[in-house]
Amino acid sequence: MARVLELCGEADARGDCPVASIIVRDGEVIGQGSNRVATGGDPTAHAEVEAIRDAARNLGSADLSGATLYSAMEPCPMCCWAIKEARIGRVVLGARHAGMRRIDYGDYSVEKLIGMTGSALEVVDGVRVAECEAARRAWKRWVEPPARVAD
Repeated sequence: MARVLELCGEADARGDCPVASIIVRDGEVIGQGSNRVATGGDPTAHAEVEAIRDAARNLGSADLSGATLYSAMEPCPMCCWAIKEARIGRVVLGARHAGMRRIDYGDYSVEKLIGMTGSALEVVDGVRVAECEAARRAWKRWVEPPARVAD
């Protein structure tokens, strides 16, 4: 996750959302990416998608079976679908949308979405959470959501 956090800093420095991912297979980094939505003008240029694209280019194949994706932030639904299509079997993540109080995500989780597809995906969370959350909150466009009020 150290490399992921470095890439978060690079994304933030260039004006993009500080989220990054790397993909590892057999102990080797085969792809990496960070969010490039703002500077690239591409709404699909999320960190996970960028890392998947990089790995597929590097390997000459879209099949990333046996790989693990490390991400600073819980992948969104679009990124989850890309992870599924790339056949990545394991995701290691830092911050969760729920932990960041992302009310726009409701009760979303990677597990719920992947569970709907019948696909198998191992999810490991809780890795360097405080650092991943701090990187995300440091972004100049981050707005702390209001506290939820019980009904």
